[in-house]
Amino acid sequence: MKPVTITNDQARRLAVQRQLLAGHDLPIGKDGAAQVIKKLGYIQIDTINVINRAHHHTLWTRLPDYRLEFLDQLLATDRQIFEYWGHAVSYLPMSDYRFYRPAMLKTTDPHSKWEQERLRNFGHLMQPVLERIRAEGPLGVRDFKALENGVKNQWGGRKPEKVALEMLLWRGELMVTRREKFHRIYDLTERVLPAEIDTTLPTGEELARFHVRRALQAFGIATEKEICNHLQLAGKDEIKTAISELVNAGELLDIMIDGQSQVNWTKPDYLGNLDKPLDSLKIHFLSPFDNLIIQRSRAKRLFDFDYTLECYVPAAKRKWGYFVLPILWGDRLIGRLDPKAERKKKELTIRFLQFEPGFEEYDDIGPVLAEGLNGLARFNGCDNIKIEKSNTNHATNKIITYLASEP
Repeated sequence: MKPVTITNDQARRLAVQRQLLAGHDLPIGKDGAAQVIKKLGYIQIDTINVINRAHHHTLWTRLPDYRLEFLDQLLATDRQIFEYWGHAVSYLPMSDYRFYRPAMLKTTDPHSKWEQERLRNFGHLMQPVLERIRAEGPLGVRDFKALENGVKNQWGGRKPEKVALEMLLWRGELMVTRREKFHRIYDLTERVLPAEIDTTLPTGEELARFHVRRALQAFGIATEKEICNHLQLAGKDEIKTAISELVNAGELLDIMIDGQSQVNWTKPDYLGNLDKPLDSLKIHFLSPFDNLIIQRSRAKRLFDFDYTLECYVPAAKRKWGYFVLPILWGDRLIGRLDPKAERKKKELTIRFLQFEPGFEEYDDIGPVLAEGLNGLARFNGCDNIKIEKSNTNHATNKIITYLASEP
């Protein structure tokens, strides 16, 4: 069949809709958070906390009633999610556990030089660490003594047992049972994994089809490369075969974006509501690790948005800022802001607010942006907002005016 062609505007709307950023019908509370993780396939975990950490922020962006304790409850009490390697280290739906078992089995016989070196240097610690947890119950890195004299090992840490714990996690012999002040607490998989969870090892065909379906459920529309990079579970050749088989079965549809040469895929039932403009009253400040923009080349392709996380770039060389959040308005990425929650002062500082070249809709965006910034401040426990710098003084003055008028 000849591929269907849609416009770039329609492709963006489809991407935003499938990412749950255009309005959705989800339960409130932690059940809504569980549904977001299931629909997106994963939520990436990150340590940077100039504002609330990325995994919390990504959920709050989609769930205005989100609270930080929801993730802890879903992980430690309800056992609806687990920690493992998804796109990166992520919270994953517990119902998907069996599809991560092939990756766990691969780590028992590593092929990469880096993994082999880890095993050679720290593999002898794995069994003693495992036996100690078996006997004593859940433990974290802090429960193991530091090396004498504080000498660092080649991995940059003071405790080789930390590497052993992580190796046991990636092998599936341990799971994260909970976090305490963001520190992992590990326990035996048999004591964490719910009894009803299917642990059957999937075939290669099942795994590839799962990978493709998960990616398109989250993306709405994607190229082969974008599908491959979503979870990195199946190999490129297996994914290519799965796409072809699902197209032949009528489950997927070849699709082109007007003006682009790359073939995309989607599900036929995703194409029903692409001409309706998205709500212009909705604005979102996306985490650098948000699922919508985590693949930077995809953000450039669909949104014409050039984005790099610069927290590891020397300050003098930064173009945009330390921890910049892209601003999504409807189906467009219109700008970016660099925030920091000054928690002791309860003040949200916007170190730099920037709009994309050509953006001029300041009167329309003003009240929406002010409301969004107030929401961001509240989510981070701040009462006040300070904008230090903008690339458009006119825009800054307008927004400050609207902020002052907000209750």
